[in-house]
Amino acid sequence: MSRFELISTPIAGLTVVERQRRGDDRGFFSRFFCRDALADFGTGGTIAQINHTLTQAAGTIRGLHFQRPPHDEAKFVSCLSGAVFDVAVDLRPGSPTYLHWHGEVLSAHNGRSMMIPGGFAHGFQTLEDDCELIYLHDKPYAPDAEGGLNPLDPGLAIAWPLPIAQMSERDQALPVLTAAG
Repeated sequence: MSRFELISTPIAGLTVVERQRRGDDRGFFSRFFCRDALADFGTGGTIAQINHTLTQAAGTIRGLHFQRPPHDEAKFVSCLSGAVFDVAVDLRPGSPTYLHWHGEVLSAHNGRSMMIPGGFAHGFQTLEDDCELIYLHDKPYAPDAEGGLNPLDPGLAIAWPLPIAQMSERDQALPVLTAAG
């Protein structure tokens, strides 16, 4: 029996991973990540960095962030506490889904993760207070390769599920498509 169900999305390469839980009246056990089972993650399942975030207020948007080649990174994003609407935007030149986005609810209860390949921007909106996310990256962060798109860009038309409660000044100042280059 596989410990993971891999769910395709309308965007090639972007995958939802549902961890299979085994439980009883004490709780549950699930495998969080397995290099062999998730070999399609990044560069052969390699994890170079793990990051952990806490976002306190429901309705907060973080992102849309990415790393430019050759530092474009794959991310394995999971929600440890609360629930978020997690979004990936295809930035791969020549892709038939270039600038298309896909969103999924990730929560502590549903055991879902997003396996996001390099070449995507990523962001999320918290659906509850006190959301904690963990990110597994296949490459280390490269500050000089950092980029982003404005999460409110009308050209992307992301359907954020809640009214926006908070967004950093940095994310508000990210470029819209006409200025992103």
